Amino acid sequence: MSERDQPVARVTVAEEGRDPRARRFARSAMATVFEVHCVHPDGGYAAQAAQEAFSVLDRLERELSRFLPNSDISRINALAAGESVRVSPSTMECLELARRMHAATALAFDISIGTGLLTLELLADELTVRARSAGVRLDLGGIGKGFAVDRMAEVLAEWEVEQALVHGGFSSVLARQPPPGRDGWPLTFSAPDADSPSVLARLLARQRAVSASGTRKGAHIRDPRNGRAVRRPAAWVALDVAAGGEDRDDGWTRDLARSPAALAEALSTAFMILDVPAVAEVCARHPAIEAWLLLEDDARQATAAPALVHFAGRNPPATGAEPRSA
Repeated sequence: MSERDQPVARVTVAEEGRDPRARRFARSAMATVFEVHCVHPDGGYAAQAAQEAFSVLDRLERELSRFLPNSDISRINALAAGESVRVSPSTMECLELARRMHAATALAFDISIGTGLLTLELLADELTVRARSAGVRLDLGGIGKGFAVDRMAEVLAEWEVEQALVHGGFSSVLARQPPPGRDGWPLTFSAPDADSPSVLARLLARQRAVSASGTRKGAHIRDPRNGRAVRRPAAWVALDVAAGGEDRDDGWTRDLARSPAALAEALSTAFMILDVPAVAEVCARHPAIEAWLLLEDDARQATAAPALVHFAGRNPPATGAEPRSA
């Protein structure tokens, strides 16, 4: 999914149940609108913290957007075989995370969209990317907004604005501590292609990263591994940021702590492509993951399954539709 595509599966902060004490700040970037929602007794201080977060967002857009000619990603995409380019620490971190998610999802998550992600050498110590072959085309639309949300939330934490939620364009949300006296920030999941989107599930989010991916009716995405069309309408992922867990060779514990929104966004993108048993297997390996898959029409008819298949994590499931737990 390109960063210029507008999400048709959404995760939104519900108007009903919104805390009147929460302040809202917005900034347009990455062809969408990012928002900071926070509760703080000093409105001026909260606004300053939000502006610092938006400054980081602006910098990341300049580095990660393939639509800006001098961004790190555009310069990587222009590399010929044997050429290399220096990139920012943030770009390298995002690329390394994308590489790990490529492996963790059986290559279904692929920011090169099948053009050769593994032919790029990531020389982290030198902040350098080297191309072993020409023609690699990176698009961070499936992870960049989540990565930006993570870095924005990091700024808010540095400013000690702890009761906060950051979202990027209805596809990526990171909920930290909720307003005082509340169990969580109220979120809704809505289906693609509805004139007034129907709510499929509701979630009270606290220390959770949530992402939505989807396609428009009649459209499809292609599996980067084989080029075949995939017609799943939508997928949502929620990650328990506080879950922790034992150290793993694949870097899961570190990534969950450092970049949960980026991790959730990569997983929701991959879950658009992986078949249901493969999604179940990923969720079984990582109990911090909660996932919802909206099945295509013919799959529902063939199995008599409900529209929404739900894989429960360690948290209580969201409410709304009556999903089938796999």
